[in-house]
Amino acid sequence: MKLIYQISVLSYSSLIHIASFFNPKAKQWVEGRKNIFNLIASTIKPSDKIAWFHCASLGEFEQGKPVIEGFKKKYPDHKILITFFSPSGYELRKNYGNADYVFYLPIDTKKNAKKFIKTIQPNVAFFVKYEFWNFYLEELFNKKIPTYLISGVFRKNQLFFKWYGAWYKKMLAYFNHFFLQNKASENLLKEIGYSNATISGDTRFDRVYENSLSPEELPIIKAFKSDQKIIIGGSSWPEEENILAKYYQSNQSNFKLIIAPHNISENHIQQIEKLFNNNCIRHSEATLKNIGTQNVLIIDNIGILSNIYQYTDIALIGGGFTGALHNILEPTSFGNTIFFGPKHQKFHEAQNLINAGGAITISTEFDFAKSINEIIPKLDIIKKQNIAFIANNKGATNIILSKV
Repeated sequence: MKLIYQISVLSYSSLIHIASFFNPKAKQWVEGRKNIFNLIASTIKPSDKIAWFHCASLGEFEQGKPVIEGFKKKYPDHKILITFFSPSGYELRKNYGNADYVFYLPIDTKKNAKKFIKTIQPNVAFFVKYEFWNFYLEELFNKKIPTYLISGVFRKNQLFFKWYGAWYKKMLAYFNHFFLQNKASENLLKEIGYSNATISGDTRFDRVYENSLSPEELPIIKAFKSDQKIIIGGSSWPEEENILAKYYQSNQSNFKLIIAPHNISENHIQQIEKLFNNNCIRHSEATLKNIGTQNVLIIDNIGILSNIYQYTDIALIGGGFTGALHNILEPTSFGNTIFFGPKHQKFHEAQNLINAGGAITISTEFDFAKSINEIIPKLDIIKKQNIAFIANNKGATNIILSKV
């Protein structure tokens, strides 16, 4: 299994290098790792006390962010070093103000792990949610550097819990403690002999709760809303965009509509415009003078979605038709009624919100239209319930920092 792991990591790296010739994201992945060790060595000071946080991508960063900021306040003598595996995280957060250093993580080989750990010499290491890199974890363990998994989620189908996954199970022994999101994850770890775990909850609740208390005002969105209700497609994929277009065309007078697509390439924005027969406006073209007469707004930039939700009432969140559901907690924190597709099994917060009455799963545009009509009289009640849902589940960051 160790050999298979090594071959898999190196094969993945080789494929990314090939893809970099025609794929911009793959090119960023490769370019970002060129001369990475020279960059790290020339940036970090030997006297630095390093707290290392590793995140796969942007989603994991958002989960780690409350702990990063809490750690920085509690231990101001430490420098915060963040690594990313994916360009999606690194390119958007490389200038994050609460980090002292932000790098791409070199691929997981024994040589790279030894060199990286020797160079940064961390005092403590945090891996967020899913990241299990054997040689990095092994080197941290050998150097007796405290290592924690935060906002961890385990599922029965992972290799750790298979009869042939003994080598992967050993990887978990390198962690000092697991901070988990749910009881099911704790039970799975206990079944294979690991009891060094705490159910702390999901740190994203802390982040979205804090953001909901003092969101950034967005004058264009505020003017667009006026005194009307808004449905938003948040991080939408084509499936959600088609549903929203069909709903809008048959119920044009009931709601205004915002589309905030996952993919903001020019080609995809044009596809969305065609869905609405070009009766829409892009955020980049909107002004306080022209936005009031519009009924469909397309968000063609990144970075404002989490604050847009303060102006919306119903959110159809992308990824529920592919099994890659995007963040439902951000719109929930502002009291939006949440909709998503049927493939949400990997996201326990989705089922919890359904159980609490704040989310509805749909399979077709007919489901969506029917459910909208049913919940319109209940929007104010659901808003209060969903705001309370977030408040009642916050606190993971304090639990983690009190035990570290």
